[in-house]
Amino acid sequence: MRSMAAAITDSPTASQSLHRFVNASPWEWQPVRDELRRWVAARTRPKAWTVGIAVVPKRGDQSCGVHRRFVPDLGRTINCQVGMGQFLATGRSQVPVDWRLHLPSEWSEDRLRRRTRIPEAVQPLPAWAQMLDLADALAADGSPALPLVADLRDCAEPDRLLHGLRHRGHDFALTVPGTLPVLPSVTAHPCGSGMDPAVSPVSARRFLETEGELLRSVIGTSHLHPSRPTRVVTGLIRLPRGPQPQRFYRLFAEVPREGERPTTAWLTTLVHLSMEELLELASLPGTTPRALRRLEGSFGFQDFEGRSYPGWHRHVTLVSAACCYQELSDIDPTGLAGTVSAAPLLRAPRQAAGLRV
Repeated sequence: MRSMAAAITDSPTASQSLHRFVNASPWEWQPVRDELRRWVAARTRPKAWTVGIAVVPKRGDQSCGVHRRFVPDLGRTINCQVGMGQFLATGRSQVPVDWRLHLPSEWSEDRLRRRTRIPEAVQPLPAWAQMLDLADALAADGSPALPLVADLRDCAEPDRLLHGLRHRGHDFALTVPGTLPVLPSVTAHPCGSGMDPAVSPVSARRFLETEGELLRSVIGTSHLHPSRPTRVVTGLIRLPRGPQPQRFYRLFAEVPREGERPTTAWLTTLVHLSMEELLELASLPGTTPRALRRLEGSFGFQDFEGRSYPGWHRHVTLVSAACCYQELSDIDPTGLAGTVSAAPLLRAPRQAAGLRV
């Protein structure tokens, strides 16, 4: 706040006013994000939306949603906030347009909720339910229907997210655990009365190894690497439980070398797409960490000094708007006609490595 204020005025109270605008003023952030999402979609051709998990280290325990969490990238357990971001994947870039703040179960306590001004309607939710909430927000504002592309291998209860997305009519291409139970597509009861009870589910990994079709020399195209030939094993499956009538999904994975086991398994509703198109979608989550690092390094995502739930949401909304504007300026400055030209990014002096308050 101090760096931003100093860039535009000599007033000694400007930084305090900016801080109050974020932390204490009453403006609603969700309508701003809905408009931001429409604004980006109108100026780009997003192919999908992805999910980014942002971990914000915290030294104390006063900030909304702060909890102890093991962070694999750091190799240790820290105090932190965790935000789940919705990114629109537009060609070679991803831009943030919506957020959810993860609230652990202990944040159901009235004392903590009053102190950090958590709205009564907001309750702790598991990650899969927050992803559904982001998907519903995307559909509710009239944005183009886009598939969710994300990695669910570390997500608890991934089958609940899969059924929730399909029940709502949201398409997806998701990395799933190799242990996910699936049924071959030919297991329907011959009388049309549903699934054959004599057929037992198998794991996604076993299905690909024993019943998948091996496709050779598929051209895989990603946003980080040029086109390259690859082997893919794939097949149509159903899920053991879910809405009736049962529906088909495509399960697929790359096979590194002849005779080796398939790698990461993907599950998608987009059975009509070519394997080349599916591999391109599957590459999108690989660019999400880079988008998160840009938010942290260039736009101050981790630098919010307030502790309230509304303040956090307003902060990440403004950070997202700044990032989207800069990203679109880099892609096509002529597409921002009628707006002020993009100024150089304002960067506060970097703090020494360590946890932020």
